[in-house]
Amino acid sequence: MVTTNMGDFPVYHASKPVFFEEFFDLGKAETVSPFITADTRHWGANLTLKGSILAAFLLALSFGFSFNASLVPFSKFLLVCVYFFAGVPALIESVEDLLSLEINIDILMTLAAFSSVLIGSGMEGGLLLVLFALSGAMEDAVTTKAKSAISSLHKLSPTKATVIDASGKLVERSVKDISIGTLILIKASQIVPLDGEVVEGTSSLNLVHLTGESVPITKKPGDKVPAGARNLDGALTVRITHTSSDSTLAKIIELVTQAQESRPALQRRFDSLSQTYALTIIGLATLFALTLPWVVGIPFLGVQGGLYRALAFLIAASPCALIIAIPIAYLSGVSVCAKRGILLKGGVTLDALAGCKAAAFDKTGTLTTGNLTCTGITVVGVGASYFSNETVLSIAYALERNAMHPIARSIISYAEEKNIKPVQLREFKSIPGYGLAAEFELNNEWTSVFLGNPEFILGKMDKEAQTLNQEIEKYKKEGELVAVLLINQSLFLFHFQDTLRSNIKKTLMTLKNKWKMRLVMLTGDNKETARRVAEEVGITECYADLKPEDKLNYVSKISQESGLIMIGDGINDAPALARATVGICMGKVGSTAAIDAADVILLHDNIERMDWLVEKAHQTQRIVRQNLILATAAIIFASLPALGGFVPLWLAVIMHEGGTVLVGLNALRLLSR
Repeated sequence: MVTTNMGDFPVYHASKPVFFEEFFDLGKAETVSPFITADTRHWGANLTLKGSILAAFLLALSFGFSFNASLVPFSKFLLVCVYFFAGVPALIESVEDLLSLEINIDILMTLAAFSSVLIGSGMEGGLLLVLFALSGAMEDAVTTKAKSAISSLHKLSPTKATVIDASGKLVERSVKDISIGTLILIKASQIVPLDGEVVEGTSSLNLVHLTGESVPITKKPGDKVPAGARNLDGALTVRITHTSSDSTLAKIIELVTQAQESRPALQRRFDSLSQTYALTIIGLATLFALTLPWVVGIPFLGVQGGLYRALAFLIAASPCALIIAIPIAYLSGVSVCAKRGILLKGGVTLDALAGCKAAAFDKTGTLTTGNLTCTGITVVGVGASYFSNETVLSIAYALERNAMHPIARSIISYAEEKNIKPVQLREFKSIPGYGLAAEFELNNEWTSVFLGNPEFILGKMDKEAQTLNQEIEKYKKEGELVAVLLINQSLFLFHFQDTLRSNIKKTLMTLKNKWKMRLVMLTGDNKETARRVAEEVGITECYADLKPEDKLNYVSKISQESGLIMIGDGINDAPALARATVGICMGKVGSTAAIDAADVILLHDNIERMDWLVEKAHQTQRIVRQNLILATAAIIFASLPALGGFVPLWLAVIMHEGGTVLVGLNALRLLSR
């Protein structure tokens, strides 16, 4: 592979033009093109805005010089320059649109501007071109700001990776040339370029950009690592499990891109009517230019003539503000959600969210974190009273220090909270799927201890089996999990509860009280567990022991009665998420099936943002309505007076472009958090 440096941007000559294909597909700005050298790249930055400002400056000079008879020729020369800098780009775009048989607002503006020269109002035409160019540059800036979420995601996506070949040599390759099974080296401070599995090395990874997890997570051999994570300290050798087009980051980028390109129904209706509207306005302007002189007795030419008024009407009635009013609002709404780690599959989702009157929640992994909390230790039988709780916990702590499952983490945390020290063990063994075994010293003798699931412990017991089963059933009915510790035929029961998400009750009460939503729990867990969690979070309508088809039936019924938001995370939730009015999936713990079926992905599992999301959906609708009113008012209050001769051409231009800028700035209010 040959590498050539073009400025700061390397180009890789492999079997296919990977870099340029990626560059053009991503629609990046021309200023980062590898065709441009580093020392000239800055000249192309904000080129449209620079040209517009230059044209505005030349127009001001031309207008000032026009009052001095000796400088009138120079004033006209400057006006020609204005038409060159601001008018030629518009003329080229209009010609391209005409060749493709597309009539739009660009053609309306260009037609009006160049027609104004024919009636001796070249200065007004120049003003139109300048303001149109400035508003276009501002529209681009607004759109770029609204799309900043996708830009920040692309920064997380490396284009190269260090491959370890068969001989052990390190070779730098484009990520698009790397296949599944390839070994790559990820050094400290580098970003993981592709999804893979660690085969050698241990390091801490920062996943904050992907999951919102601010605490670095340790990765060791056998652990999965996602593309976009930053390697903090050690070096990792990773075997690739997904290609660049199928990586975690690529899927997230695809979701955001689809969301930005997806158009709500209102926007689609306006888009379909835009060409008809443009043709109608051109037709009416032509009709007014020809008939006004006969109807109201005015000349055809001149500043009070029919052609002048028709051009003013043509400018004022052009739907620039109306066309930008809807998409910029939805784009801003989708983008601010993406910055909060909430990916929406299109602006249509915001409309659907605003219309929902009910919300259904799965339990485990949605209302709860899936992390267990040890709630206590119970002595089973009479022989176990010989040991204190501190001794029992110390033994369990010593055993679980060597394990990684959720129960182990819970017992370790419980012991550390109580400042318990672990005892000394020997002959430690881990029996996968069952439990742990070891020996500890008791009265100068080594005694066997076992900790694990009830089935594992029952096989080690001589007595108390019936008593143990009764205690286990009691805690299961209360919705708790259990683990059993056996010390020389003495039994102790550790019981655990799933941890509620922080602030989840406050979030649900906001949905219920502020947005008047009906709250429902739909879970496959047993009734006792579901009832306990439902009572804690304030949900009164709870359905438990549900199979996937049962969830689907409940979701279908509620969705028909009133729009339904369904929030879940597991594979069994996927059908219900797809059937709901709006399906929301927990991105951090959610299954691939659930993520694919959902309309919204909470990358950070930040379900506490639900009330914020619903508020943003309603705010987006309000902004859309406000923009439509503003845009329509700008057209009506400028076009009709212009037709009556009360609004001169230059004022019609200012009112028209002012309306466009106003709706753009109004939409940007959605970007506030």
